[in-house]
Amino acid sequence: MTVTTSLVAVPTRDGDMPAHLWLPPSGSGPGLLLLQEIFGVSDYIRSRGAELAELGYVVLAPEIYWRLDGSVDESRADFMDRALGLLQQVDWDLAVSDAVAALDALRGRPEISGGVGVLGFCFGGGLAFNVAAVADVDVLVAYYGSALPQLLHLADRVTAPSLHHFGTADTYIPLEKIEEIRSAVEGPEVEFYLHEGAGHAFDNPHPMFLHEPARLDAWRRTTEFLDRRLPVE
Repeated sequence: MTVTTSLVAVPTRDGDMPAHLWLPPSGSGPGLLLLQEIFGVSDYIRSRGAELAELGYVVLAPEIYWRLDGSVDESRADFMDRALGLLQQVDWDLAVSDAVAALDALRGRPEISGGVGVLGFCFGGGLAFNVAAVADVDVLVAYYGSALPQLLHLADRVTAPSLHHFGTADTYIPLEKIEEIRSAVEGPEVEFYLHEGAGHAFDNPHPMFLHEPARLDAWRRTTEFLDRRLPVE
C-alpha cells in the first residue's frame, strides 16, 4: 500500500475551501493539519504532507489563500514579491477561522484514529500557534512562526505539547526576538530548538533558503516529537 492524495472541500462560513488530503498506507491514523508558508500549498509543502503521511498520519493542508487573487510560482524571479503581495491581502482573523474549520473537518474524517495536531511553516507556524490557542489540538509544531512576535499574548492559552524551531541567523526574526518568544512559551510541555547558522525558512529546499544541516536536524527532532506525543498505533 502507498500514500494516497486527493483534493477535498472544507466548509467555511463563506463557502468551500480547497484542501489537500494525504492518507497513510494503512488508510487511517492520527491527524495533522499542515499549514503553508507565504508561498501557498507549494510543491515543498505537498512533499512534506506526503512524508508525514508515510509516517502514518492523515494530513490535511488547506489552501489558506483561497479567497485571494493570485498565486506564487517559485520558479519565477519575482516569486518573493508576489508572495509578499499576497500576504498583505490576508485577513488574519479569517485565516485563523479557516484553519480552525480545516482542523474540525480533519478531526471529523472517518480515517482519523487517535489525536489531531497542527504543524506549520513560517506564516503557517504563526497560524498554527494561533489555532492551538483557540482550538483543541493534541500537539503543535511551529517552524520559525513569523507572526509569533505579535501573538505572545496568546501563549498562556497554548497548552498542547509544543515544538518550536528557529535559526540563529534568521534576519526576519532577530535572535533577541526569538529569545522573547522562548521566554513567553517555555514550560514543561514545550521543546524549543535553535539551529546554528540557519536563516528564515531553512526547511524550504529552494536555494535561497535551504540550510541542509538545520533541515535534517529539525525534521529528525520533529518526527521524534510526533512519535512521542502523537504516536501512530
